[in-house]
Amino acid sequence: MKKFNTLVIETTVSVLDFLYMRRDIQRFWVLEEIARAPYFAFLSVLHFKESLGLRGEAHIRLMKRHFEQTLNETEHLEYMEQLGGADRLVDRVFAKSLVLVYYWVMVLYYLISPKNAYHLNMLVEEHAAHTYAKYLAHTYDKNIEKILQDEIDHYNELKESMEMFK
Repeated sequence: MKKFNTLVIETTVSVLDFLYMRRDIQRFWVLEEIARAPYFAFLSVLHFKESLGLRGEAHIRLMKRHFEQTLNETEHLEYMEQLGGADRLVDRVFAKSLVLVYYWVMVLYYLISPKNAYHLNMLVEEHAAHTYAKYLAHTYDKNIEKILQDEIDHYNELKESMEMFK
């Protein structure tokens, strides 16, 4: 599944890179819109399992972590909106459409294989960090620097979460 995850991310990144060439802020907004979906999906599945009485040892810790990640990604999204990332209708429709698909894919993926769902999201966070680092190489923005660090932190948190499912 890791090869499949990598193929999906590489294909998606290629499409986004083409569509958002020389439109960094809009690309960041789309990425942040998408980045929240897995955390919402993880929370949905964890709530569902809890409703069925299937919570495990790390359940509460994961719920808390994913809720915090969701809030953090929303803060990133709001910053990108302040910079004009969501000004164009076509960008909003595109991102919202991707999010609907990605959310439901991640709900199913997390239900079936949490480790692989975490791996896919780690690839997303890794791509986001790389994209922000590339941007910072030619433009200084202290908020983007913080967002870059947050993306690295999310990657590491996802790795820890994935290891809970060994």
